[in-house]
Amino acid sequence: MTTVMPAAVLWDMDGTIIDSEPYWMIAETALVQSWGGSWSDELGLSLVGMGLHTSAKVLQDHGVNLPSLEIIDILTTSVMEQVRRDVPWRPGARELLIELRELAVPTALVTMSFRSLADLVVESLGFSAFDVVVTGDDVELPKPHPEAYITAARELGVPIERCVAIEDSLPGVASAIASGAVTISVPHVVAVPPGDTHTTWLSLTGRTALDISVVYLGARS
Repeated sequence: MTTVMPAAVLWDMDGTIIDSEPYWMIAETALVQSWGGSWSDELGLSLVGMGLHTSAKVLQDHGVNLPSLEIIDILTTSVMEQVRRDVPWRPGARELLIELRELAVPTALVTMSFRSLADLVVESLGFSAFDVVVTGDDVELPKPHPEAYITAARELGVPIERCVAIEDSLPGVASAIASGAVTISVPHVVAVPPGDTHTTWLSLTGRTALDISVVYLGARS
């Protein structure tokens, strides 16, 4: 089989590279409860993949009387503290990133987390994993809007239609599809319905660059 790699592989972070969604829910619960409100796993799951300003508005609606940026800073600081104690890598993610780097395939991190958390995770990988990092504080419009993925492709200098994006959440998958990237969904804490607009993998465990090539060629044939 001919191995034709995409021009770049674009990676989501939370839920795709690291299993950080429980960390976000711990931070959200603590903050809402500190203001006398109540929070649930269901509410936390409803925010998976969304922009942090969207999350901040929901927390404000549940009693957190703080400006959006202050809420984001508190949540991000809490998640960073938890990540420093234990980086919860998703199975297969680091291995696939390493292979892509060995093959010199350009990569970008495309996350709605802010730069401080993204830089911590990138540093924790222990190798130069990404050519470009696009974060939630780099864009005006969060996922599910395609701005972040379009920005990543532009900064890499490649057509978005020749990129593959790897995502775990419904807003993230919608963002990647809308950008024009070939999209692989690897659902984790929230369901992403299968469909003909994207490829679904149950896990990154055992996945290789050849698997990405097969998906890319199948979508572009």
